[in-house]
Amino acid sequence: MSSIEAIMIGAGNRATWSYGPYALQHPDEIRFIAVAEPDAERRARFASYHDIPAERQFASWEDVVARPQLARAAVNCTQDRMHHASTLALLRAGYDVLLEKPIAPTREECVALVEAAERLGRVLQICHVLRYTPFFTALYDIVNSGRLGRIVTIDHRENVSYWHMSHSFVRGNWRNEALSAPMILAKCCHDLDILIWVMGQRVRRLSSFGSLLHYRAERAAELAPEPIPERCTDGCPIEAACPWYAPRLYDADIHRRSALERFEARSFMLTAADMFNTLPEERWERLKTSPYGRCVYRCDNDVVDHQTLNLEFEGGATCTFTMHGHSDREGRTMRWDGTRATLYGDFSEGRPFTLRIVDHGSLREEAIHPTGDGSGHGGGDFGLMRDFVKALNGERTRHQTTARVSLESHLLAFAAEDARREGRVIHWS
Repeated sequence: MSSIEAIMIGAGNRATWSYGPYALQHPDEIRFIAVAEPDAERRARFASYHDIPAERQFASWEDVVARPQLARAAVNCTQDRMHHASTLALLRAGYDVLLEKPIAPTREECVALVEAAERLGRVLQICHVLRYTPFFTALYDIVNSGRLGRIVTIDHRENVSYWHMSHSFVRGNWRNEALSAPMILAKCCHDLDILIWVMGQRVRRLSSFGSLLHYRAERAAELAPEPIPERCTDGCPIEAACPWYAPRLYDADIHRRSALERFEARSFMLTAADMFNTLPEERWERLKTSPYGRCVYRCDNDVVDHQTLNLEFEGGATCTFTMHGHSDREGRTMRWDGTRATLYGDFSEGRPFTLRIVDHGSLREEAIHPTGDGSGHGGGDFGLMRDFVKALNGERTRHQTTARVSLESHLLAFAAEDARREGRVIHWS
């Protein structure tokens, strides 16, 4: 089969470092022949990596859909609030679309996009990359083999590191619902999709609790006797003790003296902030005006920094799902208790991914260490791209999912947010 030609819509971190590299390593499967990105530097960078000529470099997705169809597919990595309009236009223009999560920030827009793709006969696939990791594939296989017996209860935690929380959800693009989406949707539709997929059941009832507990102005008054400035670069009285002090957090020299996992994690932040290759004095100047130089207690953030969901599945099993932004390390941990065995899982950065099974009765333990291909999300980024190519070629895979299936986790996230805000139990199915 000939290589699929595609357009990258939005050339930020995920486009450049997660999905773009797959095409560079597998040009026989997919090639990016055009890019649309409003930031000239990012647009030029992506174009240079993929040898895209000037006439196929666009400043907006609107410029793309205004022309005759340029390629078979589009990978949409725009910001959350742009997903609905851009994807709908791409579908109508004839493109099959791989869309970064979430589908859209509202129920109505999510449903509208899924229905539009079905009506137009287009492929619309959502970037639920965790499905494609060796780790969660192994989890699925173990649970569905019956080795754990009947699943009784699940404890699933998404541990967002303190630096990732501050970078993305306090200072960054996902800090405010009006700019992006509720935290439980933007960050956790991955996890809800995994839980539904592995269990093979719908959720029957749910409740949720959570709030923005720490990253708020009144916390600053508790920490310092004198006012804290709006920016870390303006002379902060608690800079020595503050884990989020931006000049230190974004200092590459500090990274080189840190443990490997901290170097890798913080390097992601530098890349996302476009400060990776700058000199220390240049970073300092950028932090004087960049959103990433703001005090974490003086931002316009309103998304929660911790939230817990209580889920009851149709078969009677229960699940507690916790997301929080105060972890020392980035990743997911879990415990699945069945009638015959207990499974412990650790999918965290900076250490081997591990699934540990303890059989009831014998108490015999087995440790499994699924390994990825080196791509992001434990191998899920490349796995997703590979699956998208197969879907376009009409091939079926074990992981393959549709936008209709992905919609379930999104609607569940919206229900969880309703439950949190309204303080009630939602009867789901």
